[in-house]
Amino acid sequence: MKKTVIIGASPNPSRYAYVVASMLAERKIPFVPVGIKKGSVFGEEILNLREKPEIKDVDTVTMYLGPHNQPEWYEYILSLKPKRIVFNPGTENPEFFEMAKKESIQVAVACNLVLLSTGQF
Repeated sequence: MKKTVIIGASPNPSRYAYVVASMLAERKIPFVPVGIKKGSVFGEEILNLREKPEIKDVDTVTMYLGPHNQPEWYEYILSLKPKRIVFNPGTENPEFFEMAKKESIQVAVACNLVLLSTGQF
């Protein structure tokens, strides 16, 4: 299965990162929530982004971190060696798009909620 890392994970049910965790859990798609908020989502502890946790076999990174907060984490996210990065609405970042493409990482400017709802994930 496609392991997905949620960057900007939150235990707050009103956040899109929480909703996507719910949808991934429903579909039995393995996910790793990573963020600065403490807590858990659907049985998965949120790993501390500041500690840059090592995560292996990453298929997809889905971004829930605004572009102004991304530069600090470029190297870390690229070090996960995902096959693709999904930039959800509001996270689009042309500078990071180019960095990812140079590493042969597919860039998708899309909404994970829509991708999951329509079977395109």
